[in-house]
Amino acid sequence: MTTSLSPRYGSNPKPNNHNHSGLHSVQSFVQQPTLHLVEPEGQLQIHTAAHRGSFSRVLSEALRAAGLGRRVMVAQFLKGGVSQGPDRSIQLCGRLDWVRPDIPALLTQNINDYRCKEKKISAIEAVQQVWEACKIRLLGKELDQLVLDEIGLAISLGYLKENDVIETLTQRPGSMDVILTGPSIPSRAISMADQVTELRCGH
Repeated sequence: MTTSLSPRYGSNPKPNNHNHSGLHSVQSFVQQPTLHLVEPEGQLQIHTAAHRGSFSRVLSEALRAAGLGRRVMVAQFLKGGVSQGPDRSIQLCGRLDWVRPDIPALLTQNINDYRCKEKKISAIEAVQQVWEACKIRLLGKELDQLVLDEIGLAISLGYLKENDVIETLTQRPGSMDVILTGPSIPSRAISMADQVTELRCGH
């Protein structure tokens, strides 16, 4: 018995027409260059107003950032009464450190208005201790976001030195967000800022 093979199954079949059946030949793979992650660019932001009270919105944003995994520090320079200080900061959302100076109450006056020498020194030292803690975390690149609440008032009332604050801000890591809030922000800080938000009274 003799069996013959059709041309389709012969020993020298013709090439298949892939295009006719809707198939296309695979193009040779060209290796793309490796993608590199770009370090996020931080900003110097200012939220200022002629009155005190611009902090609540910034705090809510800081809490949200901490909840998303960012390392955040919030320093309130003129608010006391909760027995804190840098060594007794409160941690929120697992990654937000909140610190106030170890003073008995809200600071509202110029340091020269204090009659008691011991109280004046204590207030200055308490505020400066908070600032030194901020500087260490900032210059050590330990944070993703740093909020400095009422730092402008702390400067204008004489608790902090403007030159020291400005020089430190110029050394902040490029990926860190630094946010200044409150009245009396120095003009040099405003000129450095990437974003300035001014809150106005509604009258």
